Amino acid sequence: MPPFIKAAVAAFLASLALTPAVAALAHRIGAVAKPKSDRWHSKPTAMLGGVAIVLAVAGALLAFVPMSRDDLIVLSASVALFLVGLADDFFHIKPYQKLIGQLLAAAAVVAFGLVLPWTPYYTVNVLITLFWLVGITNAVNMLDNMDGLAAGVSAIAAIFLAMNFAGNLQMTEALMLAAFGAALAGFLVYNHNPASIFMGDCGSMFIGFFLASIALVSGTGGGRSRSIVAVLAVPVLVLVVPIFDTTFVTLMRKMAGRAASQGGRDHTSHRLVALGLTEKRAVWMLYTFAAAAGELAMFVRRAQLDISVSAIASFILVLTFAGIHLGRVRVYDEQETRPQALVAFLVDVSYKRRLFEVALDVVLIVLSYYFAGVLVFGPASDSARWDVFFRTLPVAIALKLAALLFSGVYRGLWRYVSLSDVARQIRGVIIGSAATLLYAAIVVAGHVVVSVFIIDAMLLLLAIAASRFSFRMLRGLLPSVGSANGQRVVIYGAGDGGALLLRELLQNPALQRVPVAFVDDDPRKKGRVLHGLPIGVPNGAGSIADLCRVYGANELLVSTRKVPPPRLRQIVEECESAGVAVGRMQLEINAIAADDMAPSSRA
Repeated sequence: MPPFIKAAVAAFLASLALTPAVAALAHRIGAVAKPKSDRWHSKPTAMLGGVAIVLAVAGALLAFVPMSRDDLIVLSASVALFLVGLADDFFHIKPYQKLIGQLLAAAAVVAFGLVLPWTPYYTVNVLITLFWLVGITNAVNMLDNMDGLAAGVSAIAAIFLAMNFAGNLQMTEALMLAAFGAALAGFLVYNHNPASIFMGDCGSMFIGFFLASIALVSGTGGGRSRSIVAVLAVPVLVLVVPIFDTTFVTLMRKMAGRAASQGGRDHTSHRLVALGLTEKRAVWMLYTFAAAAGELAMFVRRAQLDISVSAIASFILVLTFAGIHLGRVRVYDEQETRPQALVAFLVDVSYKRRLFEVALDVVLIVLSYYFAGVLVFGPASDSARWDVFFRTLPVAIALKLAALLFSGVYRGLWRYVSLSDVARQIRGVIIGSAATLLYAAIVVAGHVVVSVFIIDAMLLLLAIAASRFSFRMLRGLLPSVGSANGQRVVIYGAGDGGALLLRELLQNPALQRVPVAFVDDDPRKKGRVLHGLPIGVPNGAGSIADLCRVYGANELLVSTRKVPPPRLRQIVEECESAGVAVGRMQLEINAIAADDMAPSSRA
């Protein structure tokens, strides 16, 4: 059996066997995590899962992997962090005491020569390395906030780090990560939702420090990739989920006037659940995101510099929009938050969003213009025809921003974007691209390739439209926030008023109503669909209550004022006798207006 298979199988089987034994021991000695208001689990759960992980990893590595001096340093320092975490699980040591332990382990690793080669200056590299080791350790610790999340994301990271080492011909480190990932997979059998055991701080600190420190060995291997982007970006991309979660939570807590070290249900995973996903789906979405980031890491380590930088910039845009959407989810009691004056000012500026929109469009303009050139000319490093791009880029940014401004693109609200906004976007992109083409033709004469500007206009329009429609697309992809406990309602009137009421109900989860269907007296609408909801038509006068019962609704909302009073009275009497409440659209608008005026009505 190849060493790769031996180490992985041994670690997996050891973890699979040791985890239930450790869980039984934890229950026996009282090492159990009890439910708390700022924690996600709802029943007492065994701790110390990290003991099984460490024993499985260390045993498999010592038995089947011929480790070098650097590898032994990584394993020894990680075990030291395991002991620090174990002390915290039992004795709940102070945060500064844990930090001191992390710094000591990080300093030991650096003292033995493992340093990130990110700059030409050794002292700067040492500081970056210390920050990297402590930061990733705490990031994985903070990511351990939902069943199976930290273990699964770390296993995915281990897979892609192993692929990176294998590509660098560092097979020993690849074997180490294979055994490490296999041990996490064995632990996940018991840690996935619903979890019967948690890894505890001893597990999360070991996992985080192991992943952070073994990435340093890639910087010392002689066979590593020559691309500086691979050296810089690969470890960050592979570990982007814990990095993003920690950065995002820290910023949001600071903006809310809370301590960054304060626990709570405000992590990325919690916000995804608040958006309507189940716990399992939220975790699997983050798994998918971690795998996509890993694939991007493998791409940039092989791609040329300009392609890699552009791909990473595009990925950063995705992260930015993810942060914006997640940041809109209300997870704090705003009566308890006290933002500082500077933070409040920044929040007010970001709320208006105009500066952000302009900055975003500058990035989109550059990326669209660049990728259009790549599609026509190939990478910038391979073609001398890129002179037009570099000579016209600054003016192209100015011309296109001016065209978007005068076309009214910056007057719209993203939340209510519509086809009329798309028309303004099309007009702005066409005018800006035409002006850029004209400028390029004047400046560089006969060297202009028109197809570049056509492709650029298409890419830019797609990017701008996608950014503005992202809020609506997200609402379409995710289930309704109030679908779990909201009141099912049927909307009477499948017309403009009904569509307006549907939109308000979907965009205001505080109303706690879930639209399930429309009903209308117009027989021509029978069997049709409006915004994804079926339209029911009563077979005769006075049968709307029956349709409400068919759709499982206990409330009817009237969306139109065109109903004759006798018909409206008939509907109300019938529904009331059937136990179906009746509301008017005006009542909902008043509730929405009151909600909008309340200071604490938005995330």
